Amino acid sequence: MKKIITLAVLVMATSGCATKQYPQAAAVTGEENALFTCQDVKTEIAKVHAQQGEIERIGEFDARTVFGFLGDFGIGNGMAKDSARERAQLRLNELEGIKYNKCQS
Repeated sequence: MKKIITLAVLVMATSGCATKQYPQAAAVTGEENALFTCQDVKTEIAKVHAQQGEIERIGEFDARTVFGFLGDFGIGNGMAKDSARERAQLRLNELEGIKYNKCQS
């Protein structure tokens, strides 16, 4: 019985820090919009694509996924991943708009 209680306490203690940390993209600021050249925008778009790949890599199944599921049925990890995806997509959309305006030849 002591083993079960100890195991339960250990699982609960480790599940509190089991939420994965996803990179969060910032919205394009007015200063960025004003200062970006066509090449800068293309570079930022490439960075966002790399960040989206990193989000998917972090989201793969691992021990933190298991602990997160045990702690809150994986809801925290799912919410963090969805938030990171949404913010990256928002920045990408903003950058694509800037690219359309600044990269026309």
